[in-house]
Amino acid sequence: MAVKVLVVDDSSFFRRRVSEILEQDSDIQVIGFAVNGREAVEKAAQLRPDMITMDVEMPVLDGISAVKEIMASNPTPILMFSSLTRDGATATFDALDAGAMDFLPKKFEDIARNNEDAIKLLQSKVKDIGRRRLPRTFRAATPVKPSISTKPTSSLSQRASTSTTQIKQPDRSFQRATPAASTSSNVASMRASGKQYQLLAIGTSTGGPVALQTILTQLPANFPHPILLIQHMPAAFTPAFAARLNGLCQIKVKEAQQGDRLQPGTAYLAPGGQQMMVEGRGANRTLRVFEDHSERISYKPSVDVTFASAAKAYQGDVLAIVLTGMGADGRDGARMLKQTGATIWAQDEKSCVVYGMPQAIANAGLSSESLALSDVAARIMREVGCG
Repeated sequence: MAVKVLVVDDSSFFRRRVSEILEQDSDIQVIGFAVNGREAVEKAAQLRPDMITMDVEMPVLDGISAVKEIMASNPTPILMFSSLTRDGATATFDALDAGAMDFLPKKFEDIARNNEDAIKLLQSKVKDIGRRRLPRTFRAATPVKPSISTKPTSSLSQRASTSTTQIKQPDRSFQRATPAASTSSNVASMRASGKQYQLLAIGTSTGGPVALQTILTQLPANFPHPILLIQHMPAAFTPAFAARLNGLCQIKVKEAQQGDRLQPGTAYLAPGGQQMMVEGRGANRTLRVFEDHSERISYKPSVDVTFASAAKAYQGDVLAIVLTGMGADGRDGARMLKQTGATIWAQDEKSCVVYGMPQAIANAGLSSESLALSDVAARIMREVGCG
């Protein structure tokens, strides 16, 4: 059955362009248009689309406010379109905070090497996101507040919470991740392996911003190892995302820079459009951040590239986790890590926005555990003997 899409944008040119691209795929059907956020809220209720593409900046009611209203009255998977500016990045993260699932730049040439690749990416995202179903109850929540840090708490907070209010919603089958701090008996019953680690590495794509925030906000300031974060994201967005996480977390979070010396309790986010590798041994390990013009590697940053370098620099002393995302980036790098004796975990299907990258890890027999997003942070801390 075709994924039914509502296209929302105040530009008639962009509405037409998106519609033409989507309907090139026989598995997608555009069932309606809206020219502002207010009309989007009304048509979401009338047409009941499988997913919505939404502009951020619109008259009458902006995209962020429209997302909030739709998620409160008729939860529907939403893909945001945003400008590649700092303000655009901030607005996009606010939209994710309100409940949107993912985003793309409005300039398609900014997301792929050529127009054909950009078209395929948009179609794939729409199908993957549109085939998910949101829960019949959507959790409106308060942000996690660090118990030690005095950092501010404005956040991608809809799903990162400790108190919730249940709102009756239409019947949907997919249980969206609602990652409060874990109280799972499964985690409590899991024993630490006793293995010694020197690095935590996490790779993700679609759905990653919320997933990363969910995990990192639960880690203590004295986390004993450096953390490498590889999130598929445009270059204009990674500085804002790192700053946002740093304001929420007890650990330090920064966008990685050339020559950074790896420190415990610090997370290094790979810059968009570049690769991040670990170099050196022992106390002299540093990061190499560089432009990659190779046609062979599609993702920049690439989970495979970072994981492969970690395998060389740390051998088996790595805990690597692959979270929600399209495609199979991370599988080859995880295989290299596994060969050195590293530990590999994957997010489970139920809590993923897109079960692509974790599925690739699981199907290859590389992951020793499949974890719900809400359990990952507690499981990390138990495994590394922290908290």
